[in-house]
Amino acid sequence: SLVLAFSDASRVSLMTGLIAAFLSLAIGLALGTAAGYFGGWLDQVLMRTGELFLALPWLYLLLAVRAFLPLHITTVQTFFLLIAVIGGIGWVRPARLVRGVVLSAKERGYVQAARGFGASDAYLIRRHILPETLGVVLTQATVLIPQYILAEVTLSFLGLGVGEPVPSWGNMLAEARQYYSLVAHGWMLAPGLATVPVLLGYLVLADALIERRKR
Repeated sequence: SLVLAFSDASRVSLMTGLIAAFLSLAIGLALGTAAGYFGGWLDQVLMRTGELFLALPWLYLLLAVRAFLPLHITTVQTFFLLIAVIGGIGWVRPARLVRGVVLSAKERGYVQAARGFGASDAYLIRRHILPETLGVVLTQATVLIPQYILAEVTLSFLGLGVGEPVPSWGNMLAEARQYYSLVAHGWMLAPGLATVPVLLGYLVLADALIERRKR
């Protein structure tokens, strides 16, 4: 029963991080590509909006957004709402990095040649621009996933995330705050101990991918 509860909690926390990271990367890839490729007023609007998001501490922004959303909803709705909030806030950095890659890629000779032969913008983006962003997207994925796992743990720990009866690392750690519960059920610290190697593993992977891109 304890193993099953910890397994379910791990699944919720890890899936939240994975899906939220996918959402952020999808938004960042779309907006970064549009800003870098089309430029002009669209680039200015998107980048200035991104700077506004970056100027605010992400954790406080996350808490503020979540606090304004409904608290009394079903567990499934909470899960997807949590993913939407976390993923929707974290698109800025991937978008800026993708924009930089697109600005460089669209000026390359083979892209200019394809444009000269009448290739459409959609074709150029799909065939020549997006493949160039793959390295940035993969690297950002390894950085964002541990951040979003930690965000889910933090929100659930504070009672703003996934709540009982569905276990997550955050609400399990919240229960461990009570001394008597911790003494009687020491295993409740397991989510905190599991979080450390998971986060470190993703960060090591991110460093390895960044070093590989530099070569």
